[in-house]
Amino acid sequence: MRLKLSPSRSSLLLAALFSAAPAFSTDLMQVYRDALTNDQQYMAARATADALREKEPQGLSGLLPTISGTANTTWNENKYSASNQPQKINRDFNTNAYNVNLTQPLFRWQNIVQYSQGKLQVVQAEANFAQASQDLILRVAQAYFDVLYAEENLKAVRANKQSIAQQLEQAKKNFEVGTATITDSQEAQSRFDLASAQEIAAENDLEVKRFALSVIIGKHPGELNRLKPQAELKPPQPASMDPWVDAAEKDSFVVQAQQAAAEVAAKEVERNRAGHYPTLDVVANYGKNNSALSFLGNDSLETTARNIGLQLNIPLFQGGYVNSKTREAAANRSAAQAALENTKRTAALNARQSYLGVVNGLAQVRALNAALISSTSALESNKLGYEVGVRINIDVLNAENQVYITKRDLARARFDTLLSQLRLKAAVGSLGEADLEQINSLFEAP
Repeated sequence: MRLKLSPSRSSLLLAALFSAAPAFSTDLMQVYRDALTNDQQYMAARATADALREKEPQGLSGLLPTISGTANTTWNENKYSASNQPQKINRDFNTNAYNVNLTQPLFRWQNIVQYSQGKLQVVQAEANFAQASQDLILRVAQAYFDVLYAEENLKAVRANKQSIAQQLEQAKKNFEVGTATITDSQEAQSRFDLASAQEIAAENDLEVKRFALSVIIGKHPGELNRLKPQAELKPPQPASMDPWVDAAEKDSFVVQAQQAAAEVAAKEVERNRAGHYPTLDVVANYGKNNSALSFLGNDSLETTARNIGLQLNIPLFQGGYVNSKTREAAANRSAAQAALENTKRTAALNARQSYLGVVNGLAQVRALNAALISSTSALESNKLGYEVGVRINIDVLNAENQVYITKRDLARARFDTLLSQLRLKAAVGSLGEADLEQINSLFEAP
């Protein structure tokens, strides 16, 4: 026997099934994949890299032959008269011509240097794009963790407000029965108003953090996965700062990009100095011209020209322009070298800060884990004391508030440690999707 459902009942059943289906949360990797296709800053960096990759073929074009062609056709209308012939003579004819020129550089040092610069600019572009890819991972993780921390902070603020609300209610009752002064009620009211303001600020901060994440991924993030309570954060390997600092000074993409920029600046000096050098080209020409042989006859003249040779150009004096451009390039080279040294020092500093952030963050996480255990035990003790009458409700609420605050601080310490791990990898140019996937495995659906 088959059960037949009417269309209306089928629609209701499907609606019920979809409404009963649980809402899926978004993990860190999904947010990252959305950012790859929607983050405008990353897309701009990718387009910039595509544009700069054209510097190499542009430089190569200066070493290859150039071919140009011209063609023309002219219609001629002529009228002639002679003293012994009263009637004018009309002579109309068409002149056609075309010409093809080829120039092959044999020695143009400026072009050779410019081709080398083009290849270095491609290296610089690739390094900058690789750094932009790492920055995207860091920005995604930062925005993702900021939302989760804002949610933990809102929980702690609301727990504190609830505790103060109970204290305010108790202070009002005590004042009504005459066991407390109006000052106690006013102080409790002041603390409650402050807690209400803090709640509004925390809610606003959460919305701002969600909007910041949506700017990166191009849509509302929805519910996010949470960090597992027992997630194990690993120390950096190698467990020494010096190898990380040395790697940052050599392998950081920022350093690589600035190194290429310094080499481009050095070659710019050489390219401008080549303005004093002679150039040698192979030049070839082929042309054909078809025109009238004479104005009075009907005969035509067709000429064909073929020639090939060497062309030497020796610059003698250009008003000091080449010398000035060379001095300008030399100054820019010094600036690029100074910028390279500063970039290396900054990369080393970032590596040190990130390494210490991981090490000290792990120590802080351990301390806050111990504090959470203690505050949880204190909460259980206050609940038991409240049941037997040796503790009041406010004591339990204060203990609950302390648990929320400790959880919030622990969440911040965990997130900061994870970010420091990512920044440490980025400092040495080794941050990739695999690192983000490893961190994503520490999260779970709420």
